[in-house]
Amino acid sequence: MTGRSLELLNKLSLEPSKMPESTGSSFLDSWYAHERALRYALSQVRAQKLKKDAIPSPVCITADITQAARTAVGMDSPLQAELFLYEYRLSVLNNLQPLDTFSEDYVFAYGIRLMLVQRMKVFDKEKGTDSYHKIYDTILGEKA
Repeated sequence: MTGRSLELLNKLSLEPSKMPESTGSSFLDSWYAHERALRYALSQVRAQKLKKDAIPSPVCITADITQAARTAVGMDSPLQAELFLYEYRLSVLNNLQPLDTFSEDYVFAYGIRLMLVQRMKVFDKEKGTDSYHKIYDTILGEKA
């Protein structure tokens, strides 16, 4: 790998910048554009659900991304929504991943895949339920 590629590899993130910027890798640019659009779509769908003004998206959000966001936001459990989004992101990654297994872009795709798996491993149903109840109790305490 070149020095520039190693630098990109070290900067891999599941959270793209809010505004598009070129990385020099067509794969990473596509991945970040898709993830950025998904995050804006999730924000807009959540805002609609709460009857609030949505942040205008500076990027193009396709119908399939909007549908994925609606599906995730409509789920009963936050954990179910995260699992759905995980599967959706893996599907997108599989579609964008280059065929050449020896390319730098393939290494970037593998890095993103590892980061997605690592992120899912931090979710703990019991801790999440406890956290939810604490937040819920705090809200009820403030309103009472």
